[in-house]
Amino acid sequence: MPRLSLKSVNALAAPTRGDSFLWDDDLKGFGVRVGVTGVKTYLVQFRTLDGATRRHALGRHGVLTPEAARKMAVVKLANVAQGLDPSAERRAARGAMTVAELCDLYVKVRLATRKPSSVVAAQADIDNHIKPLLGGKLAADLAAEDVDQFLLDVAAGKSAKRTKTRPRGVSRVTGGKGAANSAVGVLAAAMTFAIRKKLRPDNPCVGVRKFPEKKMERFLSPAELARLGEALAAAEALGVESIYAITAIRLLMLTGCRKNEILTCERAWVDAHNSCLRLPDSKTGAKIVHIGAAALEAILAIPEIPGNPYLLPGRGGAGHLVDLQAAWERVRDTAGLSDVRLHDLRHAFASLGANGGDSLLVIGALLGHQSAKTTQRYAHLSDHPQKDAADRISAEAARLMGLQRPTATAAGRAEVVAAPPGMKGVLGAVIETRWVDTKAASAILGLTIPTLQTYRWMGTGPRYRKIGRSVVYALGDLDAWRAQATQAA
Repeated sequence: MPRLSLKSVNALAAPTRGDSFLWDDDLKGFGVRVGVTGVKTYLVQFRTLDGATRRHALGRHGVLTPEAARKMAVVKLANVAQGLDPSAERRAARGAMTVAELCDLYVKVRLATRKPSSVVAAQADIDNHIKPLLGGKLAADLAAEDVDQFLLDVAAGKSAKRTKTRPRGVSRVTGGKGAANSAVGVLAAAMTFAIRKKLRPDNPCVGVRKFPEKKMERFLSPAELARLGEALAAAEALGVESIYAITAIRLLMLTGCRKNEILTCERAWVDAHNSCLRLPDSKTGAKIVHIGAAALEAILAIPEIPGNPYLLPGRGGAGHLVDLQAAWERVRDTAGLSDVRLHDLRHAFASLGANGGDSLLVIGALLGHQSAKTTQRYAHLSDHPQKDAADRISAEAARLMGLQRPTATAAGRAEVVAAPPGMKGVLGAVIETRWVDTKAASAILGLTIPTLQTYRWMGTGPRYRKIGRSVVYALGDLDAWRAQATQAA
């Protein structure tokens, strides 16, 4: 082999598999390695006193010249001749790695091929809980009792903090049992990574008893779906919530999709001809989501922002909608569903399918479940193809939510009353409605707006609800209060 030179190293081609080596003729044990990616690294190869062959990287070609690498190799090989092991220094340095440094390496190397959402979730647990409480400890010294205490500390809120994010924004880390379980899960994965990298022999998280997590499954009744639909329609007509947030909530109910599948959906993924969403990525990988006519109608009605590829644009028309929780909490409280989570809309979609006679196999396919066991939770609701089921389920959800005018009064719902002519009802000036604003309510009752406001302050007037900053009245409540007032007089 020739003496390593800039010309010979530059001419070294990347192999199709494995690594290729070019060794120096003048200095035995000094060479350069190139991998399939084309990255070239200078190294020394030597035998330890016990006869083991080891390689020690000196640095990358480009950062080092052949001559600079040669000088480093001379020093390392001289140390070997004196019985020293250059790689032992690196192994010792690895053994001195802190938990914080290990977590950074875990995210950089192990999570490099994971979905961005998974990386963000893991990084949040690392930054919010692991680093503040365990970051300074040596990864090699972390013991099971440390993890036990970490679990309790996160649950007790010792890592809780409040951070200002923007002029009017605040980020809150609260801790709690759920956060503790999640953080220990990320820590366990980082420790498994440490074992693979030979940074420690065992995983201290194995055997740690997490807090029991109750499976929260909330199914909505037809009457509750009706109230939800009315609250959404009222919020839309009053303009107190973003049309994109309102549509997102409706689509969660009409499609059974996961929240991020709807929030990150692009217009290009909507196949209107075949009535489906072609999602290139989801929690369970690429998939096709069959959607019903009601869902497709809602999608096609979404206002488009030029240059934005997403169905549901975010703040200022940029990116996609991210924060749906605040809008959801206001809408659900208006509907009297304060214990319902966004994810429960997915359960509600599945329960409508099960109640309608669709098989668990079809429901599982619509929801994108990889395991039949996941869909089994809906078995108690059911004793037929996917597209028909999607259309039927979304149509039923739309009917219950008041998005389609029913041919007959639905069971369990109060009769719909027409708004007085010329008055703006919450659901619009022309369409039938059960809700009216303060101005319309005052006209119906023959009272002034200040009188109604005084009644609200005193708590003696007709029942009302707040949607955002707006007050709305149900026509049935106005009629009942007027009848009661007339009788009392």
